Amino acid sequence: MIRLVHPVGTPALPVLALSLFMGALAAPAMAQDAASPSPANLLPAPVMPVPPLLDRQQVDRAVDRLDAVVEGVMETTGVPGVAVAVVYRDEVLFAKGLGLREVGQPETVDTDTVFLLASLSKPIASTLVAGLVGDGLLAWDQPVRGYDPSFALSDPYVSDHATFADLMSHRSGLATGAGDLLEDLGFDRETILSRIDQQPLDPFRSTYHYSNLGYTAGAVAAAKAAGQPFEALATERLFQPLGMTRTSYRNADYAGHDNRAKIHVRVGAPDEGRWEARYERVADAEAPAGGASASVSDMARFLRLQLGKGRFEGTTLIDESALATTHQPHMPNRLPADPAIRAGFYGLGWNVGTDDLGRVTLGHSGAFNLGTATAISLLPGEELGIVVLTNGEPIGVPEAICASFMDIVQNGEQTVDWLGFIGGIFAAQRAAELEAAEVPPAPANATAPRDLETYAGRYANSYYGPLRVEAEEGALSMIFGPAQAPTRFALTAHDGDVFTFETIGENATGPSLARFRTGDDGRVVDVTLDYYDRAGLGIFVRD
Repeated sequence: MIRLVHPVGTPALPVLALSLFMGALAAPAMAQDAASPSPANLLPAPVMPVPPLLDRQQVDRAVDRLDAVVEGVMETTGVPGVAVAVVYRDEVLFAKGLGLREVGQPETVDTDTVFLLASLSKPIASTLVAGLVGDGLLAWDQPVRGYDPSFALSDPYVSDHATFADLMSHRSGLATGAGDLLEDLGFDRETILSRIDQQPLDPFRSTYHYSNLGYTAGAVAAAKAAGQPFEALATERLFQPLGMTRTSYRNADYAGHDNRAKIHVRVGAPDEGRWEARYERVADAEAPAGGASASVSDMARFLRLQLGKGRFEGTTLIDESALATTHQPHMPNRLPADPAIRAGFYGLGWNVGTDDLGRVTLGHSGAFNLGTATAISLLPGEELGIVVLTNGEPIGVPEAICASFMDIVQNGEQTVDWLGFIGGIFAAQRAAELEAAEVPPAPANATAPRDLETYAGRYANSYYGPLRVEAEEGALSMIFGPAQAPTRFALTAHDGDVFTFETIGENATGPSLARFRTGDDGRVVDVTLDYYDRAGLGIFVRD
């Protein structure tokens, strides 16, 4: 899944002031003849926190230009549909849908159109868990195993000590993508979480890896503390009190809406602006991390809750302190390569930082390569936020709209080509992913495979489950995945005992290699599937 961290940083002035103060305590006494500054010559103490710097006129000016911003981005990219909402001081100043729910169909997007949220599911889930913390059912620093005894990772110490905050700030040591390929194959949440203990771990609490299934494990354990399934708890504890009537963590609810946005991928050259609704994306297995759906009108209510510090229409729905913890930095997620660059941080379901003026920023992006891109950007101290939902694959559209709006709010005009800048980052990242997974061409003197029956048989793998290779009518294929709905992959001869197959699902990268290995007796011993072997778990041993 693609993630874009908005430019963030740390408040330098208070830290500097404190360090100077502490240094003065330890420094040797100055010479008696050194001039001592008088209070009249000193600057006033810095103000904490940074007071609001915006007014309604500045915000209104940006809102007035928002239609043109969105329409310009849509015209440039051809993205089918967009929905946008702006909240300022607990008022929805802008809520609008533009474009089509599905290319080739007449139905248009409005404020009630339901979109897949992808990773905007994460701040919603952390808000739900904050509600449970406020209710006293659990604490952020408690180990999740106390509420979910089945939780296990490959290191027993981490299994026993990983807290809700550890899992929901991506510092458990689970690698990015851990469990995702099981989801792509169609395995359910229970199965994936039961096998995630086979994934290798990086150092606990000292490495940041964005992990959908790790995040899911934390949210699911929190729901167990409340004695309810996560999806039902979210509806009862959060969506109903907020009046988010078109929001759900169940894909079936999204699919059941007549007024829903189909997901789209770009086809042809990028500058052609052609899109197709080719895929379905069912993210129930990772629902807390990526499986929510909502309308932009519902998301405006969510923004009001965040900016209202847990209060909504005069009622406290989420404890302020518990919610504030989600907005605080918990783990660095971007270390600066240069002193002039600000570090980035992850809170609990939020990217957290400060802007050039020292104000706290909150944000998150959501994306499915199969056809969804979303983003939120908040200035909590200004009580200002914007949310953008789209039904097109991630190319930087929602992030560019958010950044352009905030740019106009603060500077009176757009000062950066945000679509070009952010879109370039997305394009480069995707190109790098595909290049890394690219299959080398078959050699000119490629060897023909053995008799196909040589490869046929059953192969075992504790992580992905059993695999069956079949040779029928001169063609070779392999079948694996959930027993009730396995996937068949056609195998194409590449070079000798090496074949190619097409990858599937959200994380697909095109062709990959299946490498059969034979023993001294000529019998096939095992097969390694390169695409599924990223963590060393892709070797299937012949029975």
